[in-house]
Amino acid sequence: MEGVSGFPSALGLAPEQVEQVVRLAGRAPSLHNRQPWRFRVTPDVIELHADPQRRMPATDPDDRELRIGCGAALYNLRLALEHVGLRPLVTLMPRVAEPTLLAEVRRGGSMRVGTEQSELLRAITTRRTNRRPFLPTPVPKVHRNALCGSVAVEHAWLHVIERPQRASLLGMVRRAHDEQLRSAEFRAEMAAWTGLREGAPEGVQASSAGPTREAQDEWVLRDFSGGRERPRVPGKDFEDDPLTFVLCTYSQGRHPELEAGEALQRLLLTATSLGLSTSMLSQVIEVRETRHELRSMLGGALEPQAVLRIGYGTPVPPTPRLAPAELLITGSVSEWEPSTAVAPGTR
Repeated sequence: MEGVSGFPSALGLAPEQVEQVVRLAGRAPSLHNRQPWRFRVTPDVIELHADPQRRMPATDPDDRELRIGCGAALYNLRLALEHVGLRPLVTLMPRVAEPTLLAEVRRGGSMRVGTEQSELLRAITTRRTNRRPFLPTPVPKVHRNALCGSVAVEHAWLHVIERPQRASLLGMVRRAHDEQLRSAEFRAEMAAWTGLREGAPEGVQASSAGPTREAQDEWVLRDFSGGRERPRVPGKDFEDDPLTFVLCTYSQGRHPELEAGEALQRLLLTATSLGLSTSMLSQVIEVRETRHELRSMLGGALEPQAVLRIGYGTPVPPTPRLAPAELLITGSVSEWEPSTAVAPGTR
């Protein structure tokens, strides 16, 4: 059965419920807000696919961050299904012959959600990436423990960067930042998908870019403004010793990257439910040499998947999202073609 919105019923849910589940899944974070997830809905299965047309080949040549973003959307999908009383049964990477197919979700029975799941679900629509300076208020240890516990449930590990490791990480971020800026293809992707005008359904709008970095700020943060005017934060510097975490998996590969995305989203939603703000320091992970260096600093047994800055922040505007109907697969995925870098100013 198909509803007036064009959404079919699935897993025993009415079309309007399926539409809301897909809407919430699409609220996940992704590299430059490219939203690379797509869903095929059948009566018995909701499939999660990666859309190769939304690749970022200069920034993410191995599609690692694409899969992490899709894993974050999968976690939202799981949470939304639980909220309507359905226990999701998830199979990751179910068919090698379909490289875009990342997960299948079936009905695994019924369930009742608890207080924690309800709080995480509410956080889906209030979570923001906050690129502004954080307040000097320290994050209490009980919240740090809650953040670490949230990723452990999703088969991941959260490493806290203590002061002895701070200088080493700072150097890695700087070197990775400089390395990326030497690439014309990387600069083209940044120009195409950041600093966009209000109302764009994807990409990073200038209002979400954060203020201009000052000379005294030690940490290198990306310029998402696209040359547009950015919000001013008079007299407020970026913190020189931010609370920094490294999200890690226990192995490499596509499967762990999807799990990293699920863990990342649970972490971000947990932080939001605790009143905390988050942003990414992605450069050090995206550049192969500094990622290997970070792995060595962590002891060599863990695979770093994301570096996060967490603290108390000021309100920031929401980022745009594609409409749920635009996330549905209606044709064949064989029609999709891998993307190349988008020329600046074309979006």
